[in-house]
Amino acid sequence: MNQRTLAQEVRVAGVGLHTGIATTLTFKPALPDTGYVIVRTDLPGAPCVHPRAQAVSQTRRGTTLCENGVEVHTVEHVLAALAGMQVDNCRIELSGSEPPIMDGSAKPFVEALLSAGIVEQPDTVRRVYRLPEIVTWQDGDKTIVGWPHRGLRVTFVLRFENTWVPEQRVTVDVTPETFEDLVSRARTFCFENEFAYLESHGLAKGGIANGGTSDNALVLGSAGVKNGPLRFEGELAYHKILDFIGDLALVGLPVEGHFVAYKSGHALNTGFARRLQQASERAQYTSRGKGTAMIIQAKEIQDLLPHRYPFLLVDRVIDLEEGKRAVGIKNVTINEPFFQGHFPGHPIMPGVLIVEAMAQVGGVLLLKAVPDAKSKVVYFVSLDNVKFRKPVLPGDQLRFVLEVVKLKERIAKMHGQAYVGEDLVCEADLMSTLMDK
Repeated sequence: MNQRTLAQEVRVAGVGLHTGIATTLTFKPALPDTGYVIVRTDLPGAPCVHPRAQAVSQTRRGTTLCENGVEVHTVEHVLAALAGMQVDNCRIELSGSEPPIMDGSAKPFVEALLSAGIVEQPDTVRRVYRLPEIVTWQDGDKTIVGWPHRGLRVTFVLRFENTWVPEQRVTVDVTPETFEDLVSRARTFCFENEFAYLESHGLAKGGIANGGTSDNALVLGSAGVKNGPLRFEGELAYHKILDFIGDLALVGLPVEGHFVAYKSGHALNTGFARRLQQASERAQYTSRGKGTAMIIQAKEIQDLLPHRYPFLLVDRVIDLEEGKRAVGIKNVTINEPFFQGHFPGHPIMPGVLIVEAMAQVGGVLLLKAVPDAKSKVVYFVSLDNVKFRKPVLPGDQLRFVLEVVKLKERIAKMHGQAYVGEDLVCEADLMSTLMDK
């Protein structure tokens, strides 16, 4: 299965649940391997927040992310809509710090995505992280357990002590169809006796607790739903599944497994996502129908390449299909030695070093395909069609995508591209030969 993005951009608008501020959200297409990126267009420089578990800064009545001092609140419904509809790459532009709550469900976001059109991205691989073993995450009596399963199946057990709400247990195999028809329609909810707490903590300013509209959350009174009726049986538990899917998206790639969550909320969900993210970074990624892709860490890169500091310019290979394709990462910091002279007061990464880093990712790609890699070395014999499109600055993360165009005996031709975020900053055609040391 290929990666998917949107055919065109689409916009929704409303008020944030907790901030109460009117916000416009724009979903935009994104390049392969981008994942999700949230852009605060209301701030100078339009800074980005990458939805990852390590960016979670708060989980009180929603999931808040913070990256480099830039916050976005209550992101779970938006991320759930994208993940549930299997949109892999998307740029999410926000005119404020919180997405609009809409009707309290993810359905309006799903409708927007469908109106924009969801399209496959040719010649890409949809990478997923398949749970390799049983994983348990617990806080008191709140528990999440996951185990290997083909696809995503979520079971949620909803239980509130000393309330009229009966225990609910629901299970869903999450596909774009079941997400659209069932999970996305489930609305957020709160108990009426929580209003004072919400108001005293500056929450729900755009919700019913503070004089907002009555149609963006269900209110559970002492004897029933005060602004019902429910849309369907088990709506409360299904909304918890919606939240779980949104928080699980913080792993950074689609996850496959059967997950059973008992009384879980955002704090437990995001802690669990952080554990899976760390595990996925150490594990091999599985690509549906495309063989096996893998992560190569710095130690193994040094085993393959002869380069050493200050000339080893690849931090990690995050995706590799032997003999076909590799994606590598270089984190560019202000401490790079070349910034001392290129240029003082105006640091820019030299273009020749961008190409060198690209070539090193290509070297890893070629050497992983030979059985006696430690006795071989890759020499690059020509560069063609080299183009530098944007400067690379301290703080940028370079992502190199190398594709084998032609491979014949010891000669390989590859096309390389270098990205910072979604921006293509450099590309080149590289010819190399594999030699004995």
